[in-house]
Amino acid sequence: MQLRYAFRLYPDTGQQTALAKAFGCARVVFNDAVRAREDARKAEQPFPKAGELSVRLITEAKRTAGRSWLGEVSAVVLQQSLRDAEAAYRNFFASLKGTRKGPRTGPPRFKSRKNARQSIRFTANARWSVTDSGRLNLPKIGAVKVKWSRTLPTAPTSVTVVKDAAGRYFASFVIDTDPAVDAIRMPETDRTIGIDLGLTHFAVLSDGTKIDSPRFLRRAEKKLKKAQRELARKQKGSKNRAKARLKVARAHARVADARREFHHQLSKKLISENQGIAVEDLSVAGLARTRLAKSVHDAGWSSFIGMLEYKAERYGRTLVRIGRFTPTSQTCSTCGAVDGPKPLNVREWTCTACGTVHDRDHNAAINVKTAAGLAVSACGAPVRPGAIPAQREETGSHGFPTAPRVAQRHSDDREGQNFRASARGASQSIETFSQPATTCHRKAVLKKPLS
Repeated sequence: MQLRYAFRLYPDTGQQTALAKAFGCARVVFNDAVRAREDARKAEQPFPKAGELSVRLITEAKRTAGRSWLGEVSAVVLQQSLRDAEAAYRNFFASLKGTRKGPRTGPPRFKSRKNARQSIRFTANARWSVTDSGRLNLPKIGAVKVKWSRTLPTAPTSVTVVKDAAGRYFASFVIDTDPAVDAIRMPETDRTIGIDLGLTHFAVLSDGTKIDSPRFLRRAEKKLKKAQRELARKQKGSKNRAKARLKVARAHARVADARREFHHQLSKKLISENQGIAVEDLSVAGLARTRLAKSVHDAGWSSFIGMLEYKAERYGRTLVRIGRFTPTSQTCSTCGAVDGPKPLNVREWTCTACGTVHDRDHNAAINVKTAAGLAVSACGAPVRPGAIPAQREETGSHGFPTAPRVAQRHSDDREGQNFRASARGASQSIETFSQPATTCHRKAVLKKPLS
């Protein structure tokens, strides 16, 4: 599998100027490619091929007075910009046909020089290298100082130089790794775990462990508000406004970096200690349209589950996503009785069937693990039993909701009751949600019917 390793760059003044030229040239070539194809579409002509665009927009354009400055940067940077435009159109057409996974993708748009993020890519043909002193030598830019925070496991195949909104420069190396070799680095274990994500606690594990939510954005809100007020008071187009915008971007970058570091550390810990991990497939996009939007985005559940997913694939672990409509908070983990929806302020409840007192979040985490079939050993053997046909009353409970369920959920929302009661039951402190269901290895199945 392919991975990216990013390192901080510290170019000097001359190198920053050279990088700015490269960013601009790559942007112009991309926009020229989009314009050429849009003109062909409006004229009802066939789209020009990539080779034709390369000759017209790069080779011949360098000989003209209006585009002669394209020769000041590496030709590989310009060729890769054309490849990006080609990939953008390919994704757009695949999205129209329905063959591309994920949300629908729109047609490519023109890039602006005012975009906060700028990037260029160098492949092996560009003959970039790392010097003996540890600097990154880029063609027509020079040897740039790099802060090496770790060693690269294998030789990289390409490097992308990125300038983010906070004015920082990064070198992103693409490397190929062998999952079989990486799996040897992980300690052998037969442990399995279920995870119930939330807001009061970022995660509650099926073994009873509760991980507090750092709330990075909430803790930085005071400084962010002050920086935003200063930015709003600056005159548009002034240098002071540019400085104020940079302060805001850096404040947000610190929050994002802290959240990403927390996700990396926690996901690596869970992957190294467990052979099988079960999580819920939760609708983050849906919660982002509610009054909980800021807290949901602050938690970053989708990013965390994405890290779990690729690390599980890399290190030979199993990650299972269960259906978002599985009633994990309504079901007694002891006897399996479904006790019905509960308001979010109910953090403990007693099963009416067996009398067991449950912690809401811990009970949900156990049910997540059971629903994924991870209640048996996952070391060297299948972690889940075979698929069990759903009962008639369960039909539609592990995918998109049926019409009556949707209507009931909207009705509950209007009445101010538990906004998730009809979907998966009252979950934890503000229930947890994620992206569309996928698993690293197999589709999630129920060990036994839950209702």
